Formats: sequence, structure tokens, C-alpha cells
Amino acid sequence: MGSETTNKSYPLHFVLFPFMAQGHMIPMVDIARLLAQRGVTITIITTPHNAGRFKNVLSRAIESGLPINIVHVKFPYQEAGLPEGKENLDSLDSMELMIPFLKAVNMLEEPVQKLIEEMSPRPSCLISDMCLPYTSKISKKFNIPKIVFHGMCCFCLLCMHILHNSLEILENLESDKESFIVPYFPDRVEFTRPQVPVETYVPQGELKELGDDIIEADKTSYGVIVNTFQELEPAYVKDFKEARSGKAWSIGPVALCNKVGADKAERGNKSDIDQNECLKWLDSKEEGSVLYVCLGSICNLPLSQLKELGLGLEESNRPFIWVIRSWEKYKELDEWILESRFEERIKDKGLLIKGWAPQMIILSHPSVGGFLTHCGWNSTLEGITSGLPLLTWPLFADQFCNEKLVVQVLKAGVRAGVEQPMKWGEEEKIGVLVDKEGVKKAVEELLGDSDEAKERRRRARELGELAHKAVEEGGSSHSNITLLLQDIMQLAQSNN
Repeated sequence: MGSETTNKSYPLHFVLFPFMAQGHMIPMVDIARLLAQRGVTITIITTPHNAGRFKNVLSRAIESGLPINIVHVKFPYQEAGLPEGKENLDSLDSMELMIPFLKAVNMLEEPVQKLIEEMSPRPSCLISDMCLPYTSKISKKFNIPKIVFHGMCCFCLLCMHILHNSLEILENLESDKESFIVPYFPDRVEFTRPQVPVETYVPQGELKELGDDIIEADKTSYGVIVNTFQELEPAYVKDFKEARSGKAWSIGPVALCNKVGADKAERGNKSDIDQNECLKWLDSKEEGSVLYVCLGSICNLPLSQLKELGLGLEESNRPFIWVIRSWEKYKELDEWILESRFEERIKDKGLLIKGWAPQMIILSHPSVGGFLTHCGWNSTLEGITSGLPLLTWPLFADQFCNEKLVVQVLKAGVRAGVEQPMKWGEEEKIGVLVDKEGVKKAVEELLGDSDEAKERRRRARELGELAHKAVEEGGSSHSNITLLLQDIMQLAQSNN
């Protein structure tokens, strides 16, 4: 546990606003615990359904004496025209529900404002997910500094910052297949227009207003916290911090606050497989031989592509664990698995987990030698923290950025070969991007015995060690939390 940092005469009170999506909420809960370990009083504001997902982890934290409170605010699904129970991004069945979902999220401004007004002790700071720009109005109204949590790496944030200020680069491209080099970047990195997450910031249609609000809220915030660490991407941390006039703190990997087995096992959700059964299976495999495969909680690959992935894993003749979250959405895949007897065929070398898996526990097992990931930043960082080389399969959002960081800059990964994002609503039209032969070839490249594969493994182990050092007392991320708290402390004292 970190040493207490707050001054008893000016106890700090931080209010945290996680966005209602699993990949956004998981690190925010970790941040709550990290700050509470330093003596900061924490209030998390979320909806009842979303609070339920973290009940066990937060209950254990509170029972251990950490000053964390959870305040529920009713999610206005009816007023926004949403079906009941659609309180989280990964519960949405179609893109048509996205607009009413975001409308409901924005409607939380008024009830949240009342909560802040009546809150005691008065909040010293708000930490808000970037997707909740309404918190900027609350920050301004009550003169409380607001810090944005982006949930991305500095490589990605710097890329977006540069391109926001040079939009003509994207506008002058003749097609979506034409590539360009990001200017003023520490490394030479090429993108095509669809691979750049800036598209999510300047969207067309009904989402444009939200995109504009996010940019404005970001500009007017007091600072930014980033789930990364100095030693992972030093040039990008430095340049992004300069772009933010110094008010950017890298405090990751925040997942490393999960030291208890139960916290690791239930990070994000309760596991759908018996942990002992999973560990027993892993114990039976050779060290470094298993490929862990998980494409995140919002995987939108079509059936045709999932089949090719499964067949490629089977033909690789390597032991693997394949996790498919939100299994209830995959009726066609379930039928194919039954009809083709896929599970029966792979039973000696493959383990299929239908639902949530204890990812942190699996990744840290000695039998696991690689991680096939969608490159969501949480998963990417968990793979890095575990010292594993990554097989990258980006789907959308910031994931192509993360792939380029891992493969080109860190030299700790192999590309599956995905060139274009999987657009929501167009999955079947896009179809297969990597066939079974491509999957098999990429798995061999990652787990094989070539000099390049051995060097990648060495590099991955080195990055894993640096990640653990960063969060220890005296490490870069541990020190950055201290600097953040000192900064907010000075503000609180001057305001008083």
C-alpha cells in the first residue's frame, strides 16, 4: 500500500465519474483505489447497474479501510427512449441505440449537479472520463478543478493532438487507402485515415455535437491523467506533457493495484469459468507454450471471421485459451461450434471460455507465452505488464494506434495483418480480413523459435519488469501520483 500523501489539515476529496463502458470503468475503479491508498477520500458516481459490476472489488477495498463511497444516480433510460437494462455500452445490441444511450448519459448532468452541491466534504477535484463532457459545466459552476481521464496511451493522445491541429492532412488524402506520416512525431509512423482515432473526435451526423463537446471539455480541463508509465513511451509522455503545459500525469499501469487473487480474478466482472479449473488446465501445459486469445468486451467480428480465427488457432497446433465475452450475442457461432464439433476437436489443446475470464491471472501464468489482443489499451497494458509479446488484431477506436506503438516502437508484437477497422453495422460487408492461414502464420511468428521471436520475448519481459518498478514506491508512476496530489492540495489551500 502506498504511503499517505494528503495533509490531515486539508484532507482531499476526489469525485470520480466513470463512463458506462467496461473498458472505461475498470481502470477508473483501479484509480479510485490507488488514490484512496494515499489517504484521499473517494466518491464514485455511477448508476446502480454499473455499480453492481464492481460490488465485490469495491466492498473488499472498503472493508480493508479505504475511504471509498459509491453514490448511485438513476440512469434515465426511459426518458431517452432506451430499453430497460441498457446502462452500459457493451449491453447495446445495435448502433441505433448509441444516440439514445449518449443522450441518457448527458441527462445525468442535472441530478449529478445536485449531488455535488450537497456533497460534504466539498470535492477538491473531479476526475472525469473524457466521454462525459457535462462534468466540465459542473466543474465551472462550483469552481472545482477537473482532470480528464482518457484511458489511452500518450502515443495515441499525442497523435490525436497533432492531427486535431493539422486536420488538412486527413482532408487532403485522396482515399482511405492512402497512407500518411504523422508530423512532429518522435518516430516515423504511417497511418491511413480510417486507422486514426481522430475520426471519433470529429464525427459526422448526430455524434458531431458530442465530439465537439469532448474537445472543448478537454481543452478547458485542469489536466489529464494517463494510464501509462514514463519508461514505456518516454518521448511520447514528454511531448504530450508539453502539449498540455505540464498538466499531464502518467500513473500506470493502474491494474497493478490488484494484488489480492480475488481482485485479479474479478477485475471488471465475475469470471464465467472456475478459476481452479482454468489454472489446472494451464498447469498441464509447457512453460511459455500457450496463446491467450481475447478480443475484448465489444468485439464485433462477423461469424465468417470468427470461424477463420478458430480454424487458424486449431491448425497452429499450439495450445490456446480463446475467450469470447458477451457469449449470449454469438448464437450463430455457438451453432457452428456445435455442428462442426470444434470444441470436441480442440479439447486436448484448446480451452474455450464463453464469457468473462480471469484475464490478469491467466496472463501472469508461466505457461502463457503470448497474447492475441484487439489492442484495447487496458488489455495491451495488461499484456505488457505480464511481460508477454502480443499478437495484434485491432478492431476500431484507438486500437490501431496501440498496435503501432507495440509493433513499431516497442518492438514487442506481431501484426495479425488487419488493415482496416471493423465498422459498426458493416461487419458482414467487410467480412474476413485475416484467413485461417494468416492466423496460423502469425501465431507461429509470435511463438516460434526464430531470433526475432526470441528478441521480442526478451523485450516484452524487460517492459514487464519496468512496469512493476514504475508503480513501486520511488517509481515514476508512484511519484507522479504524489505530484498530482500536491498540485491539487496547493489549489485547495489557495481556494480556502
